[in-house]
Amino acid sequence: MMLRRHPPVPALEAVSDGAAIALPDPGAGIPSALEQLLAKGRLRATLAMLGPAFVAAVAYVDPGNFATNVQGGARYGYVLLWVVLAANLIAMLIQYLSAKLGIVTDRNLPEVVRERFPRPLTWGMWVQAEIMAMSTDIAEFLGAALGLNLLFGVPLLPAGLITGVIAFAILWLQTRGFRPFELAITALLGIIFAGFLYEMLRIGPSAHDSLSGLVPGLSGSDSLYLAVGIIGATVMPHVIYLHSALTSGRMPCRNDHERRRVLRFERVDVIIALGIAGLINMAMLAVAAKLFHTPALSSLDSIGQAHAAFGHLIGGTAALAFAVALLASGASSSSVGTFAGQVVMAGFINVRIPVLVRRAITMLPAIAVLAAGMNPTSALVLSQVVLSFGIPLALIPLVMMTSRRDVMGVHVNRRLTTLLAWGCAVAVSALNVYLLASQLV
Repeated sequence: MMLRRHPPVPALEAVSDGAAIALPDPGAGIPSALEQLLAKGRLRATLAMLGPAFVAAVAYVDPGNFATNVQGGARYGYVLLWVVLAANLIAMLIQYLSAKLGIVTDRNLPEVVRERFPRPLTWGMWVQAEIMAMSTDIAEFLGAALGLNLLFGVPLLPAGLITGVIAFAILWLQTRGFRPFELAITALLGIIFAGFLYEMLRIGPSAHDSLSGLVPGLSGSDSLYLAVGIIGATVMPHVIYLHSALTSGRMPCRNDHERRRVLRFERVDVIIALGIAGLINMAMLAVAAKLFHTPALSSLDSIGQAHAAFGHLIGGTAALAFAVALLASGASSSSVGTFAGQVVMAGFINVRIPVLVRRAITMLPAIAVLAAGMNPTSALVLSQVVLSFGIPLALIPLVMMTSRRDVMGVHVNRRLTTLLAWGCAVAVSALNVYLLASQLV
């Protein structure tokens, strides 16, 4: 005989002698997870809440950024510095909205889209998101392989296979819980930051020219291609999806008051992590502008040439710092990209495959590029331009969902936030249309 489970009697509806009496709430008096964390002190609580934005931030300093920033600085000096700054400010807003969606709904963006959009549209979004993920993975994989090649002289194809092993090792940390993975990625981000801090202190870009570069402007139509590439390399579609997955369920909240407190922590997380990423990107371009914006080096178009120029102009330590930062960037961002691809597939179409199997599959296009002998830096820049076209396709549903009260409740976007987010989507879309038209004419 099958026994039917009945729902528990609500604590305030028990009846005795015809009169309702209040029974104690089983959870009453037990501190929530957030309260237990806050009891350890404000500083320890803040440090414990940092992490999701640092994982996302690694994608904002991936090898694609190395390629676009080095080329931008070499060809146009400090002119495109304002593009880097604007892209990172846009990234802060976008990543906070993604994190906010995960905290409030306990679902990631692809899951929310699947629940509320028509099925054919959901499948279409999954297809384009996978294309964006492939472009991302090519850039990140090539960057790590280049790093190994520059550091140890490993040929590019074997270096690509070694990169796969490194990525497998980092992804394995996910089986130990979210915190070891976050700490490993944050440590690699710290290596990238330390590398370019050394380059900045050693080379000393012009402060006056750097400030001039923050004034919006372009240097001919050719600079637009790199400007869009910089945006594509900085605002990454796959981490728009990923950030909501990193925050959903990470800190259980009992009510909207606790969610509001968690959102305050997440704002700090985003500001610090994306601020560091922004400083790294601006340092890359400024260093390249100081060293390579000369008649002899302005045509520099590969990361390998940049590495050699560092060694020739500054010394072996500067070249070493550049290569180590590149390797850390490629290894960390490649693992994050694979994780994001898993979120995209599971969220949009509710299909899950082991993450290590996915890593093995997504290695193939990058291995093919290396085997074909293509110029890795040119492939990196092209992949970033492709990524730029995917930004609105991720950003539009994010703004739509976070602007809906039936999804977000009391945490729905303020009108100004919504207007700023729509403005970012329109601006990026307009740049992409203009770029496409200029290439076809």
